[in-house]
Amino acid sequence: MRLEAYRKLHEKYFREAEELYEKGDLVQAGEKYWGALVSLLNIIGEKENLPHYTHRDLREIVEFLTEKTNDPEYSRLFSSAEALHSNFYHNFMSRLSFNVHREDILKLIQKLKRLIESV
Repeated sequence: MRLEAYRKLHEKYFREAEELYEKGDLVQAGEKYWGALVSLLNIIGEKENLPHYTHRDLREIVEFLTEKTNDPEYSRLFSSAEALHSNFYHNFMSRLSFNVHREDILKLIQKLKRLIESV
């Protein structure tokens, strides 16, 4: 039940993020991308029986994945995604910078989706 709810949230946030990005609302788009990412991390937390309620929990899930898969890119991409989340509160990113972080979060989302499908 929870997994399906998180999957639907991911789809909703991702769709909204893309719409906001197309409209040029980078602040809101970044936060929606963040929400889409968090929903996937929540799925992994549920599947792996890991807590997934705080920002620290999310970071620990990413570190768990980094160790489990021996792929440090999870950690690097998550750090980039955190910048989009931070931009929601501080609005410091240019479009060029936003696009770099957006590419990273899109890559991380794809990696997580593949991982979820394989588990």
